[in-house]
Amino acid sequence: MACRISELVIECADPERLAAFWSEVLGYVEVEREDDGSIAIGPPDTGFGGAQPTLVLSPNSEPRTGPHRMHFDVNATDRDQEAELERLLALGAEPADVGQTGEESWHVLADPEGNLFCLLRTRLRPL
Repeated sequence: MACRISELVIECADPERLAAFWSEVLGYVEVEREDDGSIAIGPPDTGFGGAQPTLVLSPNSEPRTGPHRMHFDVNATDRDQEAELERLLALGAEPADVGQTGEESWHVLADPEGNLFCLLRTRLRPL
């Protein structure tokens, strides 16, 4: 038996803002709020434990130091990459430069708090 990812925790200055952003990006809904200000979001009608991991946006006022050690890759499910890029930029994502050549098949973006993620070219089937 193997493990699977059930939650991804993102420490952030503004959990409300990031929960709203990532809910729009992923089509997630709020699943739970904790007394410490953490907000969990997940797939509608599934929440925790489904095929997709829950995201927990956890408050942390400490400034991030050092390079990013992990990032998300996302794929559109109902449109091509360029249309999805336009949607993500309208939601508040910003292009990020991590040394790309310009020949990549993906776009490097940052969420409203500067967390990096990539929009890949391949369209995936919705779950």
